Amino acid sequence: MNEDTGAHYLSPWQLDHACEGGGVGVVIDSQHKDFKQGDFVESFNLPWQQYSLLSPDGLRKLDPTLLGGKLSLALGALGMPGATALLGIREKGHVTPGANQTFVVSGAAGACGSLAGQIARLEGAAHVVGICGSEEKCKLLREELGFDHAINYRTDNVADRLKEICPRGIDTYFDNVGGEISETVIKQMNAGSHVILCGQISVYNKDVPYPPPIPQVVTDILKDRNITRERFLVLNYQDKFQESLIQLATWVHEGKLKVKETVMEGIEKTGEAFVSLMKGGNVGKMIVHVADP
Repeated sequence: MNEDTGAHYLSPWQLDHACEGGGVGVVIDSQHKDFKQGDFVESFNLPWQQYSLLSPDGLRKLDPTLLGGKLSLALGALGMPGATALLGIREKGHVTPGANQTFVVSGAAGACGSLAGQIARLEGAAHVVGICGSEEKCKLLREELGFDHAINYRTDNVADRLKEICPRGIDTYFDNVGGEISETVIKQMNAGSHVILCGQISVYNKDVPYPPPIPQVVTDILKDRNITRERFLVLNYQDKFQESLIQLATWVHEGKLKVKETVMEGIEKTGEAFVSLMKGGNVGKMIVHVADP
């Protein structure tokens, strides 16, 4: 919403224009050779309206077969969040089968975090811990998604719980939130460990650059323990995007990767859904279902 988003891949919303976000639609008419009536498409910048006249730039044609007929997967597990989780772990996480590693993810019940914990397990992590914001979400992580432990940051002492359930320290941290929670996790990370810097939602309303500055004591820990903490942006790995989607689709169809969605019905619910998302009201991907194709 800021005039200067701090992100080269995002433009700010404009007054008197439709808001934009990730969306899936069906082509009802086309004057472009690459798109025909009935094609399913996905865009990072789809206007929040029922009908739109769009340039083909930025549109990605979808394969309904890969999606198993469930189009919303293109916005979650078989889209940017899924690719972010998989490529973040593979490119920055250094998860090694048989190495008895501990993997921690914050925002663990969200669209990306709920997948990242499961993918870390599939990639070979021995111990998976999620940090989220309710007991309901903690139960979901443990009982449905296969996490070993879950921490409710609203009621638990995160530092004490991490010491209790991660006695060998932390080897990989998938950071979706930043702020105090991430600083607490980093203080318990092992030498030579890795932070996957994916998101910093706890500070998005603050007027700071991205990635936001961190306290000197945390900077010193990163340096002294040789902990890597590099910004991760999935758009920098577009050459691996399709391969990643195929792997994710295989896991989903085999039942190895479970997908959670929070669905609101009707375009009039879009604003409510957005506010709820920012307050942590979603489990998995937040979806607004406008109409069936």
